[in-house]
Amino acid sequence: MSQTEPSTPGRVEPAVVVIAAGVCAALHIGKLPPAITTLGEALGLTLVQAGFLLSLVQAAGMTLGLAFGAVADGLGLRRSMIAGLCVLSLASGLGGAATSVPVLMLLRVLEGLGFLLVVLPAPGLVRQLVAPGRVSLMLGVWGAYMPLATALALLTGPLFIALLGWRGWWWGLGGLALAMAVVLARVVPARTTARPAPPGHGAPAAAVSPVTLASRLRLTLSAPGPWLVALTFAMYSGQWLAVIGFLPAIYAQAGVAGGASAVLTALAAAANIAGNVGSGRLLQRGVPAPRLLALGFATMALAALAAFAGGAGSGLPGWMRYAAVLVFSGVGGLIPATLFALALRLAPGPATLSTTVGWVQQWSALGQFAGPPAVAWVASQAGGWQWTGLATAACSALGLLLTAAIAHRLRP
Repeated sequence: MSQTEPSTPGRVEPAVVVIAAGVCAALHIGKLPPAITTLGEALGLTLVQAGFLLSLVQAAGMTLGLAFGAVADGLGLRRSMIAGLCVLSLASGLGGAATSVPVLMLLRVLEGLGFLLVVLPAPGLVRQLVAPGRVSLMLGVWGAYMPLATALALLTGPLFIALLGWRGWWWGLGGLALAMAVVLARVVPARTTARPAPPGHGAPAAAVSPVTLASRLRLTLSAPGPWLVALTFAMYSGQWLAVIGFLPAIYAQAGVAGGASAVLTALAAAANIAGNVGSGRLLQRGVPAPRLLALGFATMALAALAAFAGGAGSGLPGWMRYAAVLVFSGVGGLIPATLFALALRLAPGPATLSTTVGWVQQWSALGQFAGPPAVAWVASQAGGWQWTGLATAACSALGLLLTAAIAHRLRP
């Protein structure tokens, strides 16, 4: 684990570069929605094909998160992130030159693999690069990488595509990933020395460090902690993406203009950042992790019920419904940052940090893959969005049960 030098004026903190690399990788996940209409005109992309392009990245995380986490542990955290950024740069660069949808799909899978190589080792590397007293705070900042990238893509993508087209958007993000790989290689130290983990934020010191991929997988899957954190993340990610992902469709049905809809959706995604950062601060001040999880899930349930009760044209006024969505996303942001911290705390050994995060990522992707279709099915059966709140509240109820199990696990 690393022993970093004290920060000096004008010197970029290595942990900040790691977090920025995660945001850069996540931009490749969020770059597609702003380009769907343009891709339809340029390559004849259908809505079904667009759905596959959106889900292919999640499919990679859903099937390979655990394995790629073990690979990252074996490759080395820093080298894994650099390799992943280079893969993203290559795939995005080639994607910008694609002339058919099947080629774009194949490269989208490659982007998903590069994304995993970047984000799975990042929490463990952040923990290595900061002083013990700042681990919780920085993990809270890390937890905001996905909503920050989503908001940035939604806000800047349409402008970038209007100026340079979708190919320029792909090439620009490919160049950004390559530049970030160079910065990370220069700023993050290659050689590390031992540093004690802060209380409650490291794998057990007595745990045996596995040296083979098979032993990492076996140790991770046989421990209850990674399972509890992973399942809890699925309960969060599925409902969050379902609500945020369908907001444009909900606004369109309500007659909201497309430009305003994009801004409102981006703001709802960005609200999640405040919860993540706040979670890091609260954990740093000693607030128990299960308490933050319980607050997040309970608030998400109540806010979703308020936002969707009665369907369009009934229930609360429109501005109050949107405020409830902001609360849903903002307070719900307490959950992912807390779970990232718990993933490092409940990892079965110091050499399984990325493997554990990979297992958590795999279930997070499963939640994101299954959540939106499930909510869409409920809406289609109900003839509207009025039952969406009950569907997401059911996820929150399961999240609260898993939180109780985590609290029991954390007891001395």
